[in-house]
Amino acid sequence: MTFFQYILLGFLVVCAISVSFSKKLLNSILIFMSYSLVMSIIWICLESPDLAITEAAVGAGVTSVLFFVTLKKIHAIDESGTKGEKESMIERRRR
Repeated sequence: MTFFQYILLGFLVVCAISVSFSKKLLNSILIFMSYSLVMSIIWICLESPDLAITEAAVGAGVTSVLFFVTLKKIHAIDESGTKGEKESMIERRRR
């Protein structure tokens, strides 16, 4: 293994752990996107371009868009940017 592959694997482990411990849903989605992109680079290094394209399209693309739409639907993101999950839950209880 080359030094570059060790760096990618280390970043992959850091992303996986930080998604688990992230308190904000938006941060978790962004970390998941970076995880998928790094995974697609690893597939390219393993000479499997078909899996790399699939991982980039599905993992970083479609799944992340679906997560963003879900956050919008549950009002965790407002029009001006990000909003904390606790604030949106409090506002929903007041209605």
